[in-house]
Parts: sequence; C-alpha cells; structure tokens
Amino acid sequence: MARPPDADIEISITLVRQLLADEDKQLSALPLTHVGFGWDNEVFRLGDELAVRLPRRSLAAPLVINEQRWLPGIAERVSIPIPAPIVSGRPSHGYPWHWSVVPWIPGEPIAQRPATSQQTMEELGRFLRELHQPAPADAPTNEFRGIPLHHRTKSTLRNLTELSLSADVDARLRTLWATACNIAPWAEQPQWLHGDLHPLNVLELDGQLSGIIDFGDITSGDPATDLAIAWTLPGDHDPTVLRDAIGTELIDDDTWARAAGWALSLGVTYCHFGDTDSGLQAIGERALQRILNAEP
Repeated sequence: MARPPDADIEISITLVRQLLADEDKQLSALPLTHVGFGWDNEVFRLGDELAVRLPRRSLAAPLVINEQRWLPGIAERVSIPIPAPIVSGRPSHGYPWHWSVVPWIPGEPIAQRPATSQQTMEELGRFLRELHQPAPADAPTNEFRGIPLHHRTKSTLRNLTELSLSADVDARLRTLWATACNIAPWAEQPQWLHGDLHPLNVLELDGQLSGIIDFGDITSGDPATDLAIAWTLPGDHDPTVLRDAIGTELIDDDTWARAAGWALSLGVTYCHFGDTDSGLQAIGERALQRILNAEP
C-alpha cells in the first residue's frame, strides 16, 4: 500500500514561527507543536485554539488558495465547525507557497469509533444539506471529484486490478461499476462539495459531530461524490440511514445510485493507496463490502 509522498520542502517549527511573525507577532509567540502531516499538508497546533496548515508539496499549493477564497463564506452557512482560514499567510523565508492559520477543531475522527451514532448521522445529514448548494460559475473544479463517473473508469479498474481480489469479487465489482457508469449523470447546476469526505475527516466529541476538516479538495460538481461517505461510516447500519438524515426528497434515485458508484471507485482507491496505520484501507474495505452486500 502507498504511503504519503516525500515532501518537496522541509517545514520546521523555526520556519513556521518566522512565517507567523511576518503576519502577526502575537501569534508567533504562542506555543507551537507539530501535529502531523498527510499527503498534501503539514499541520502545527498554535496555542489552544488555532492551527497552522502549510502545503508540503507543490501540487497542494493551489488547494490552499481555494480554501482561503471560499471556506470563509461556506463557514457562515454551515452549522458544523470547519477550518475556514482566519489568516492567509504569504510565501516568505524560503517557503514558496501560501499557507493558513485556521481554527483548531477538537475531536477524534469517527473512523476510530466502532459505530456512528444516530445523532452524528443527523448532524452530518444537516451539514450536507447546508453545503450542497449551487456553486458560482467561478467555483473550483477538480478533475478527480464531482465529475461524471465514467471519467474515473480507467483509474478505478486499474486500481481494482492491482488489488488482486478473488476472481469472483473482482468480476462482481466490475459489473457493478459498469452499471453505475450507465446511470444518468448529474445535469443540474454544479453544487458545492467537500471533495474528500470520509470518516477520517469527520470529527466527533462527546458523542456529537464537532467538525469537518481537510477541505483541500473543495470543488463543485455532482453531490454524489460526497454522498459516498454513507458506505464508509463505521457501524452495521445501512447506507440509506444517511440518505434519510439528509432528506430522501432531496436526493433522487439516480443521484443515490451514483453515490454507490462513487463509493465503489473511492473504496478501491482507499484500498489501493491507503495503509493500515491511517485507517484509510479499512474505510475502503468497508465501502466495498457494503456495496457487495447490497448487490441484487
């Protein structure tokens, strides 16, 4: 399984303090701790209530610009905390990209829970209702998310082949994928999407949804992309529980069927690129198992 790629630049606490000092001397004096990194960003906790998020690869640099431009407005209309930038940092001290200071959102990923509570399900449904609104013409687009399903056929089938599943399971998933690609595509105005919505990016605290994080893939397009999370949530519930929480009248049957197709494609991707340490592989396995269990 793949690991996050090497960083294009080393980001030290000293460098982060220098960058902060250029923007706000008071912020640069707060305690600063390295929290971790993902494929695209390094994260440092700043004091008790803030975090610093910096691209670690050139490919991620444009994504921060999208977050800085669009997340503050989205934060005003969603009821769940999101890391909307409150300081938009500039390149300096040899660091070549824009970066952000964002709110620190407490909680643990629901991926670490044995099950998804009904309350969390309801709150996630409300968040998706609030987020999935028509996006403006200049909203970001993403060549991998929010697109017609058949555009992902090459990568989905390649990743499926490399998983080396049993012949029976492989054939069933290929048939289900072909069926999903024949569903009518999204024909309405593109909607706002999180773009990378899975249980590692959904936080819970004291049994309640406390935040949605990692909007680097924020984009516009088919809401079915985000709805695929229904197949990845911990627990033994049916994916339709999330559809009910959002409101069945808001999601037509074709959109829900495409969401299952997205769950298949993303599930294969998570299994291929994920690892046991991050939990992404287990999320992918859960999605594929639910899809197979629901097979007619």
